[in-house]
Amino acid sequence: MDVLTLLGLVLGLTAIVGGAIAKGAGFMSLINGAAFLIVIVGTVAAILLHTPMRTFRKAFRILPWIVLPPRSRTEDLIRQIVEWSNIARRQGLLGLEPEIPKTEDPITRKGLQMLVDGLEPEAIRAMLEIDLASQERSELAAARVFESMGVYAPTLGIIGAVLGLMAVMQNLADPTRLGPGIAAAFTATVYGIASANLFFLPVAAKLKGIIASRVAEHELMIEGLIAIAQGENPRNIEAKLSGFAH
Repeated sequence: MDVLTLLGLVLGLTAIVGGAIAKGAGFMSLINGAAFLIVIVGTVAAILLHTPMRTFRKAFRILPWIVLPPRSRTEDLIRQIVEWSNIARRQGLLGLEPEIPKTEDPITRKGLQMLVDGLEPEAIRAMLEIDLASQERSELAAARVFESMGVYAPTLGIIGAVLGLMAVMQNLADPTRLGPGIAAAFTATVYGIASANLFFLPVAAKLKGIIASRVAEHELMIEGLIAIAQGENPRNIEAKLSGFAH
């Protein structure tokens, strides 16, 4: 579990609520159904227009990564690759065939299968790099969904403020309604700017960092499989891959 993410979410919420109370606006000034409708629902509407359904669904599938990121497998991968290289050294590449069903990652499983099939190292590298690039594009597109929401939300907050001020202007004859009306108008701006800068944009940045780590792990795996295909010594393979652990 990523404790920093939870801490950041709690501190962000505390900063907004505590700031409203400290400034004398009060907690209830932040509760406004119309502002929520315009900013949050409007942002979702904008992103639905912006994004293909497949990407939108993937974005919310990877969203839990900000709290429960995929476990770092670098050390385990190095040990696994060295073990595979020892098997290949003793039994030949065909000895790796029983390892294929045990492998959950589809790119790694495909690489092992190509090793067993006796493909040339450069052919293995080319095909695995294509798969990795495709996976990276898909995951980055999903992360950019939240980045785009962080762009739309502040603008919709301004729209909410303008709509609120329009309502205030229609009640200029009643001074008792001006203060609450103006305060409610600016609540939409708070929703837009706060949601963008304390949630959407940080979430996108964190997801991009996690995706970069996943890509690095797959690059390690590809280098390891290529080294096995080239018949390198297991100790040399371990020394080469140890650079990915820094």
